[in-house]
This record gives sequence, C-alpha cells and structure tokens, in this order.
Amino acid sequence: MCKTIVFSLTFDNILLFMKQTDVLIIGSGIAGLSYALKLAEHSDKTDVPIKITLLTKKELKVSNTSYAQGGIASVTNRIDNFEKHIEDTLNAGAYLNNRSVVEMVVKQAPERIKDLLHWGTRFDKKNPKEFDLAKEGGHSEARILHYKDLTGAEIERALTEQVKAHPNIEILEYHFALDLITEHHFGKKITRETPDKHCYGIYALNTQNGEIITIASKITLLATGGIGQVYETTTNPEIATGDGIAMAYRAKAIIKDMEFVQFHPTAFYSPKKENPAFLVSEAVRGFGGILRNHSGEDFMFRYDKRGSLAPRDIVARAIDNEMKKSGKKHVWLDVTHTNLEKFKAHFPTIYEKCIENGIDIGKDNIPVRPAAHYLCGGISVDKNGETTIKHLLASGETACTGLHGANRLASNSLLEALVFSHQAYLKSVTELPKISLRNDLPHWNVEGTKDAEENVLIEETKNEIQSIMSNYVGIVRTNERLNRAANRLKLIYEESEALYKRSKISQSLIELRNMRSVAYLIIKQAQQRKENIGLHYNKDLENQ
Repeated sequence: MCKTIVFSLTFDNILLFMKQTDVLIIGSGIAGLSYALKLAEHSDKTDVPIKITLLTKKELKVSNTSYAQGGIASVTNRIDNFEKHIEDTLNAGAYLNNRSVVEMVVKQAPERIKDLLHWGTRFDKKNPKEFDLAKEGGHSEARILHYKDLTGAEIERALTEQVKAHPNIEILEYHFALDLITEHHFGKKITRETPDKHCYGIYALNTQNGEIITIASKITLLATGGIGQVYETTTNPEIATGDGIAMAYRAKAIIKDMEFVQFHPTAFYSPKKENPAFLVSEAVRGFGGILRNHSGEDFMFRYDKRGSLAPRDIVARAIDNEMKKSGKKHVWLDVTHTNLEKFKAHFPTIYEKCIENGIDIGKDNIPVRPAAHYLCGGISVDKNGETTIKHLLASGETACTGLHGANRLASNSLLEALVFSHQAYLKSVTELPKISLRNDLPHWNVEGTKDAEENVLIEETKNEIQSIMSNYVGIVRTNERLNRAANRLKLIYEESEALYKRSKISQSLIELRNMRSVAYLIIKQAQQRKENIGLHYNKDLENQ
C-alpha cells in the first residue's frame, strides 16, 4: 500500500518527505498508463490490493504519446499476415533487430489493440466491422490503425480517463524524478558489471513547491519517453530530455544502440523556430503525397525504388542531401493531386496548420524538413521489460527492446510500448509477493547547495548541447564531427557538474544533467559503430 509517512525533515528550507508504494511508474505516456491500468485491473481481482503510484513531471496528459499522429501498426485483415509485418520490421531495422522480439510484438498486436478498445480508444472505421487502415513508409500492406491525424492524443485521452478513475492509482503531477536509489546510496560501490544490483525507489522533486520526496517502491517502471530535446529541431515536446535513460545510466544500467536516432523526414518547416516542430505525418505520403525538391523533381526514386514511401532513414538522408545540394532549408511535400475533401477528413490538424501558414494544399506544396523524432536505443531490457538492475523495469521509447534494430518501422512504437508494458505487468504480478520494501532509504543529500546563481547559465548550456548535437551528430556524421562533439561535451561536463554541485536542485538543472548524459551516450556509441547501417551514417565509413 502507498502511504505518506507523517515524518518530514526540513533542511536549508527544503522539505524532505518519505512515501512508500508497491509499484512506482515514472511517465504518463502509453507505456506508463497501460502498465498502471493492467496492474490496477489485476489488483481489483485479488484479496491484497496493489497500490500504484504514477509520477509525471507535467500534467498527466503531457507525453510523447500525445504527439503521435500516424497511428499504431497491427495485422487486422485477411490480406495482411504476421510474416509480412515481421519482415517489414526486420527490413526497416537492417536486420539488427532481435527476431524473437519482433515476432512476439507483431503476434501480440491484435490482442493489445483489443486492450485499447476496452479502455475506450476510438479508431477510424470504413464501416462498423472494418478499420480504415492507412499505409506508411516501409509497410508492405495497409495496417495502420488511426484516429484522424490525432491517434496519440486519442489514446492518451482514453487511458488518462481510465487512470484518473481508478482508486488504486495515485497520480503525482508536477513531480520530477531526480535519481534512482540503489546500493550506491548505502555506500556500496557498484559498476555496470556488478551482479544483483537493486532499485529501491527514487528521489523526486515537487516542482510546484520545491519539496524533495523519497519514494520507496518494490518495483519501479521507467516510461519516461524520448530524447528529442537534445537536438535543436525535434517533434518531441519540451519534456523529452532523456530523463529515464540518464537516471538508469547513473545507476549503472546497460544502455545500448544510442547512435540510432531517427529523424522524421517531414516536420513542417517554419522560418520561426518552433519547439516542438509540427509533425507532418508519414501517413500523408501513404495517402499519396510526393516529396519534391526545389526544381519540382520527384527525387526519392533516385535514392530508393519505393520512392516517397521508403523507410525513414533513407528518406531523411535523401532530404538532407537534397537540402545541402540546393542550399535550401527544406524540400516540398506535394499533395495537390490528392482528393482535397478526403485529405481534410484524414488530416484535419495538418490541414489547419497549412491554412494558418497561408498554404492552400489544393495548389501549394507543404515545406518540410527532417527533425529529431525517435530513439531506437535506450535502456537495455529483456522480453519482460527487465533492465540489468533488479526490480527496475523500462518500457516505451526509453527502453531498447530489440524490436527496432537500426531503424524503427513507422507506427511500431506505440505497439512496442503496449506489448512491453503488458509483459512487464505479467512479470510484476509474479514478483511483487517476493519483494519487501526498504524503510531505511536515506534522504536526498542537500548539504552545501545554494540557489542557482544564474539560470541563464543552465539555458545557454542546454542550447549549446543542442547546437553540438545538431551540427555534428545529426543525420550524416563524420569522424571529425564526432570527435569535435566529444571534445566540446567534455568541457560542458566539467562546467555543468561544478554548477550542479554548488546549486540548489531545480528541474532545469537536472534536465541539463540528463541531456548532457544522453548526448555523451549518443556520441560515444556513434564513435564505436564501425559500419553504416540504419540510422547511423558516417561519411568516413562509406568505402569500408
């Protein structure tokens, strides 16, 4: 059961509280919410209820999931089959995928779609018995379930309503996870190779009143989403600063495949920097949209026989190359030949965005360019979502499951989160009775900290990280660019760590620390990858 202990401690005007819970979930996207609901529904059927605490650093509804436009992939009709979906996933991932994981996810998909329907998610239909399935790049069949161009928002709506209505789920909004609690906090030295490491809970900051809370948990699930904000242009919301990955890395978990950062080929280009960048769904190309350069050429067939429906890694590199050749800041997406009324019905949000920017899609092309979108790497987990730290699970974009390999197939990410949260739920209910809560967790150490001297130092350092990653560790890389990025980041590490040690804890300060760790991991693992494959492309490896 979750309870707030009456005892609290005040140190240098910082309130320190202690809580206990059976299961702690960090993150409120599809991965965290579906895991919470599975546990809560199981708890309703047992004599001993499971108390679940869900922590999120903004409002419950703010997550990467909410920004997903395209949809969720699943075999749902007779024309399609599991083998086609499996092969499409492996092909997109350059066969670096874990095939057994791909098979598990694809074959579970229809049941996980039923879960979403059970929780009240709506999908567009052709008729009462048939889904209106879309086709996206890399898919051999139309298999994308969607709700207009707001699929993620619709899933988030349904799951959020269910979570808020369940009495066994405690929701802590505006609580920011600071660090995982392991043997390290009891004075034991641990490394990535140390066996039998445990997670006992977390430290968290209430961003509204500055309280630091210690939460003891039997099981902790990291579902903190992506890392897009380490780049200047991203489709991810401002919360996507790689918090879960950075915390797990500091706790000595295994982190892998960080070099595989997927850039969505078609973010809406605006002369004014938008954060996040507006996503023009891949489904628009599935609908018939054609990419054109500034000469009006349908250029994608020079890069891939699938043209504008090639997988994202190929399309993003092709657009990047066309932009560099022309010196322009974007290419065009042409939908002038498509059915205007059907376009409005399928993509109302995209249509409104175009209208707001003076674009008449009946005669004007849409300006688009790549933007950081999705991380295929992350915290290494097994098929049950278990990390290399006991009692610590991970699901969703923060986890590296083996599904995506070197490049994610469009619309497989929401599915992956559902499947791995289901697997994590199954593992959790068998493990919970065997785990005891620790009631001796140390409080957060606040000695020697002062109010942050100048917030401008934090924000400018964040901007510097984004510039380094965008210029040197983007779609196309070189050894020199990677080395320069590593050298610049070393200086940032020294400066920001000194600032961290002498400053009072704040969300922006910890986010800076997390972004720095994520950037380091991307650079380091990009340097270690000695082949061009999937999303990792180094010009110096072209002839090897």
